Amino acid sequence: MQGNQAARRLGAWVFAVASLGGSCGGEKPPGSDDDGGTGASGISGINLDTGSGGSEGIDSVGDETGDKFDVGTGNATESGGDCMGGGGGMGENTFSIIWIANTPEGTVSKIDTKTGGELARYYTGPTNGDDDPSRTAVNLEGDAAVSNRGGGIVKFASDPVRCIDRNANGMIDTSTGAGDVRPFGEDECMLWHKPTPVDGDNRHGPRPTAWDAGAGGDPCATGDDRLWVGWYQFDANIGHFERLSGADGTTNDSVDVVMWDAIGDQADYGPYGGAVNAQGDLWTSGRSPGPLVRIDAVTLVVDRYEVPEDTSPYGIAVDAEGHPWLADYDGGVLHFNPDTETWDVIDTPNTARGRGIMIDRTGSAWIAGNDPCALVQVDTATRTLVSDTIALPGCDDPVGISIDVDGFVWVPDRGADLAFKVDPNTYASTTVTGLAAPYTYSDMTGAGLGLVVNPPAG
Repeated sequence: MQGNQAARRLGAWVFAVASLGGSCGGEKPPGSDDDGGTGASGISGINLDTGSGGSEGIDSVGDETGDKFDVGTGNATESGGDCMGGGGGMGENTFSIIWIANTPEGTVSKIDTKTGGELARYYTGPTNGDDDPSRTAVNLEGDAAVSNRGGGIVKFASDPVRCIDRNANGMIDTSTGAGDVRPFGEDECMLWHKPTPVDGDNRHGPRPTAWDAGAGGDPCATGDDRLWVGWYQFDANIGHFERLSGADGTTNDSVDVVMWDAIGDQADYGPYGGAVNAQGDLWTSGRSPGPLVRIDAVTLVVDRYEVPEDTSPYGIAVDAEGHPWLADYDGGVLHFNPDTETWDVIDTPNTARGRGIMIDRTGSAWIAGNDPCALVQVDTATRTLVSDTIALPGCDDPVGISIDVDGFVWVPDRGADLAFKVDPNTYASTTVTGLAAPYTYSDMTGAGLGLVVNPPAG
């Protein structure tokens, strides 16, 4: 690997096709071991003391690739506490939640980060189990979007006041835990589902998934946030990105990055990870190897950068300064300075493979390390390794990283069917069990978005 080398914009290979809307690793080929609840236990719901929400039902919009569901306006004012509070731009109640995909089960678990209790489990697509969920992202209201590598993006409300009483029975009919998974479309905390094209190869399905703070970038404003998603148009070798309305999942903007694999041969994988900066620009990467791409939130202009030689970016996060950091599947951690267009490469000699990455409010980057498995800590201010041997007792295949409202580091482990919760000061850990091959390594709590839109003072 080569550090501090100048990034070259590959202008001859970058063509952005922007359509402005009127509004506003570890994975292996399908069939390998990397491709990867019980039924509803009742129909009890959550009473709505403030009255019923929308009762228009679940309506198809006639999309030949599947159904999309209408969004009600809910039945109460938005909650979420102090939007500039200790949760990193988020209030505590809604945001002490982590959303972890159970990939082979086709579900996502909603877990209370304070107690470790699983509050709900939802199917993420219309197959009720085969949609292959992977990336989850949380907005500043605490609601989650889940992208399915098998196709489709779905949004869930975190707070029941934003769920939709579609059958007008005065209560929210929704999952009450891991053993209560409602058929897709029947859980009233599912707000919308957007189909995406599928070609039968999950390596090409939606992966980069990242909320912004809305067109105004105001963390205290609610209801205008937008969701970046991306997938691979394999036959055309195009990385395709869309910015969706957070309200209903409709496409506001689209951008095509032609020659996604710049060498000219279609890559095995398309766009892989994504995170936004404070301005709402999307930073996204590929792998085997990447490119690193920035899509401007206002102009939709694309900047493309070559990653250092002999690297294979995997997870991606953005620090408080707006700089992207990438975990390297070939070992190490990468930092890109967009002002100087230069790279820093930080070696991790004791872990040969980096997976998910997230940055906390003290400036530590945390990385899921493999081969052998461990938690890795990097100081982003000095760009130096703190440790790459932080023990995760009983770990097997840690993939994801997220930060909860109290600063604890969460590490979903696909091989061990659990998630670690690690104290960032003592490195002591506890586990949450009962998950099914959890394969999430995006912004599972919203802390990544909170960090950039409400960075620490000083």
